[in-house]
Amino acid sequence: MKRYKSLVFSMAVLAGVLQQSCTKNFLDYNTDGRGATPEEVQRDGYILTSALTGLQAWVVPLDVNTNQFVECLLGGSFSGYLADSNNGFNGKNFASYNPENGWARVAFNDIIPNIIIRHKKVISVTNEPVPIAVADVIKVMAISRVTDIYGPIPYSKIGENGALEAPYDSQEEVYNKLFEELNAAIKVLSENLQQNFSPKADNVYAGNVTKWLKLANSLKLRLAMRISNVSPQKAKEMGEQALQQSTGLIVANADNAFVKPINRNPFRVIMYEYNNGDSRVSADITSFMNGYADPRREKYFTPSAFTTGTNGFFGLRSGIQIPSGNNIKLYTNMKVDESDNILWMNAAEVAFLKSEAALRGWQGVGGTAQSNYEEGIKLSFEQWGASGAESYLANTSNRPESYVDPMGQFSYTGTPSRITINWSEAATQAEKMERIITQKWIANFPLGIEAWSEYRRTGYPKLMEVMQNNSGGLVNTSRMARRLAYPQEEYTENSKNVNDAVTNMLKGADNMGTDVWWAKK
Repeated sequence: MKRYKSLVFSMAVLAGVLQQSCTKNFLDYNTDGRGATPEEVQRDGYILTSALTGLQAWVVPLDVNTNQFVECLLGGSFSGYLADSNNGFNGKNFASYNPENGWARVAFNDIIPNIIIRHKKVISVTNEPVPIAVADVIKVMAISRVTDIYGPIPYSKIGENGALEAPYDSQEEVYNKLFEELNAAIKVLSENLQQNFSPKADNVYAGNVTKWLKLANSLKLRLAMRISNVSPQKAKEMGEQALQQSTGLIVANADNAFVKPINRNPFRVIMYEYNNGDSRVSADITSFMNGYADPRREKYFTPSAFTTGTNGFFGLRSGIQIPSGNNIKLYTNMKVDESDNILWMNAAEVAFLKSEAALRGWQGVGGTAQSNYEEGIKLSFEQWGASGAESYLANTSNRPESYVDPMGQFSYTGTPSRITINWSEAATQAEKMERIITQKWIANFPLGIEAWSEYRRTGYPKLMEVMQNNSGGLVNTSRMARRLAYPQEEYTENSKNVNDAVTNMLKGADNMGTDVWWAKK
């Protein structure tokens, strides 16, 4: 892999980097198989289309192998959404807190260079402000996910003066830079609302500028809420700006941000085709939704397929010693088709963000914590085509159920969450927060990196502890994994900068037990 820190962004060197990279998508990304002349390519916008859609493919990675490591094995395991079902993963996986370097390096070594290179490519092929602003929004969304995985990362100084080594930014510095870039993009988009661009160049919103502006505002609110415990004034300032921007937020499912798969939906391949499915749905989310008798279950999941006993929506517990044999493949699976689009952000999440903003007393929310909480649930039901939202909202008794493993091996003996669905003004602030985050977690399935980040920020939802903690004491089982360690290559190829980041920015050991900057301590 050609490393991000060796990038020198003159066009000649950029072309060389792309051609020499071992990442298989780079060749397809730069090759015009039609044999068109440069004039023909420029005329139909093919270069911009290739550059911008290529950039979009690395937010929630569309490459199947990258998606598996980042979304399923990492985000899926740590969020309570998915569980590993391949016993070849024992002893080296995220779920038991002992990932091998080949797993832990992917989000850092693959996503950062792909985003930086492809973002530079967009800038190099157009001087139109709108596509560049859209590219900036995409970059912010992607990089925010990476810094939330590792903490301090190289960002603002990548490629600076052609440097061959990239110093790190603290996570606070990364967030400040992301807000700066997002604010600039919002300004450009708001000044060019009528300047829609080619639908071919956009696999998310088909070139609709207004929808991109709503996503940018919504993303800004997400990032503001992320830092609300450690930088409350900055969070309130950025959050209120997002809430009060005139074009508004994603408040309707018609504006949800989904990216079209370039080939096939990677979740479908991973959950069904890799070794008859390398992952299954986690027992965490099925236990919550079973306890709530949630009508969305049949939209999210396929039933279990055990040959004896009762079938239903029975997920597999994460963080176990995965047994051999076919029984492990009989647990509930994700309901996903090859052509299904991949979620980036939805209206339900924005409603829950507004609910929390109201709870915190931020201005410009529009509605109360309760009204936005209830709107979030209604929007999620609508998104998934599920009925019964009103009855669900009125339920005052249902609670998440305690997980009893249908195969009798991995049942949970701890105390599950006791949080109910119906909003209560008499509840404590902590109970209100748990309701908001728990329902946001259900509505955000399967956005694992986002859900894991919110778990580390708030402590919710209350997930089951792993049965196998192979961290050698580095990870507290009750607090679960807090970040990923930096790739080993950083210590051989960028040692001065990574050691400086660990000593002066991370403020803790470079392991999975150290909190990132914004996390709940």
